[in-house]
Amino acid sequence: MVTTRFIKGHGTGNDFVILPDDRSAAAPSAREIRWLCDRRFGIGGDGLLRALPAGDVPQWDGDPDLWFMDYYNADGSVAQMCGNGLRVFARFLRTEGLIDGDEAEVATRSGVKRVRLFDDGTVHAELGPVWVGDGPVSISTTGQSRQARPADVGNPHAVVVLDGHESVTGMDLSSAPVWSPAEAFPEGVNVEFVRQVGRTHVQMRVFERGVGETLSCGTGTVAVAAVMARRTGDLGPWRVDVPGGRITVELAQSQNGEMQASLTGSAVLVAQGEVHIPDDVVSR
Repeated sequence: MVTTRFIKGHGTGNDFVILPDDRSAAAPSAREIRWLCDRRFGIGGDGLLRALPAGDVPQWDGDPDLWFMDYYNADGSVAQMCGNGLRVFARFLRTEGLIDGDEAEVATRSGVKRVRLFDDGTVHAELGPVWVGDGPVSISTTGQSRQARPADVGNPHAVVVLDGHESVTGMDLSSAPVWSPAEAFPEGVNVEFVRQVGRTHVQMRVFERGVGETLSCGTGTVAVAAVMARRTGDLGPWRVDVPGGRITVELAQSQNGEMQASLTGSAVLVAQGEVHIPDDVVSR
């Protein structure tokens, strides 16, 4: 049995198991991550965040003195970026005294991201460039096919904009969407379904790769805002309502025509303690 310290946090209901830095501990296996994120046998979470000094990450060639957000989906697969996870990670770093002040840079698999913490409990995160593709892809759910726009926020997304008469809340997302052509997303994709309810106000639900439907997806809200900005010509700010709350996405057009994105939303730490990982889970 392995005993390790953990912290539990969430950003608009998108919840994470956080493992603090422990240089004596081996990286968790996919099996251990699945157990830790299991809502019945483990702690429960949509993903796992591990804090590492960036200098300890072999693939990192940037500033070694930053903290690295080592992020995994609930199924144990590696993820490049998580907007809600980034905000929760920033709250964790500040609470643990690992960063000074209310602003910091965080190393991620998608590069360095700047975060700013506010007294009202929200965290602002600069995610950098967001790309929106021109060609549509087809997304099928429970036998119904819809057109989607591909987007990239350091991880892949497909955004389905629903017709005005369709309800976001009434959709069946109990099974994973299927996309066509298959080669459009060789490593899987996060699929967002969005309905516009105001000039720069939308409702959204998301099916995250490696997880399933979640109450929120930070990079998903950015993908949605970027697609809506392309459709309407309005950079916002966009208010994105998700089942777990609201996220505000700000977009800016850079000189090379690229959109730069940031998002602001809640980031809450709800528990901490020790967890005992059974021997049959630790054995590899």
